[in-house]
Amino acid sequence: MSASQNVKPYNVLFLCTGNSARSIMAEALLNTMGKGRFVAYSAGSHPGGVVNPLAIEQIKPTGYSLDKLRSKSWDEFAAPAAPKMDFVITVCDNAAGEICPIWPGQPVSAHWGFEDPAAATGTEAEKRAVFSKVARQITTRINIFSNLPFHTLEKTAIKREMDAIGATGV
Repeated sequence: MSASQNVKPYNVLFLCTGNSARSIMAEALLNTMGKGRFVAYSAGSHPGGVVNPLAIEQIKPTGYSLDKLRSKSWDEFAAPAAPKMDFVITVCDNAAGEICPIWPGQPVSAHWGFEDPAAATGTEAEKRAVFSKVARQITTRINIFSNLPFHTLEKTAIKREMDAIGATGV
């Protein structure tokens, strides 16, 4: 039995203001791309209560169960009975600047800013193109993140790597 089979999955929380697009796509993508090594969640500081249909379009091909997706408040994850997070990643500049709840267990945090596809204007095709571009960017960063050798890195090194992922131009 390999060592990875004995390790519990890492809990990751993706935060955004509205929790309708970027954080939702990140949740679904890490849950599928992480191959059981991660349990990803998403939430918003001011959730809109609805998952953007164009975000769902981007997630559908991954095979992720769409019934798991819902727009919810980050307060759910600050509650005593909430899962303890290992990582908290903001994906929008508004959420990065807000005062977050105190997360139990002092998770490693990082900011990975992405353009807000929900704010895209134009035709349906133009909006869809923005969602597709942002989904590709999230996919690239999650691919890098999910392949980090967490078991060999100290917490400060992991933080440095996560910050570097957020600083990439993808």
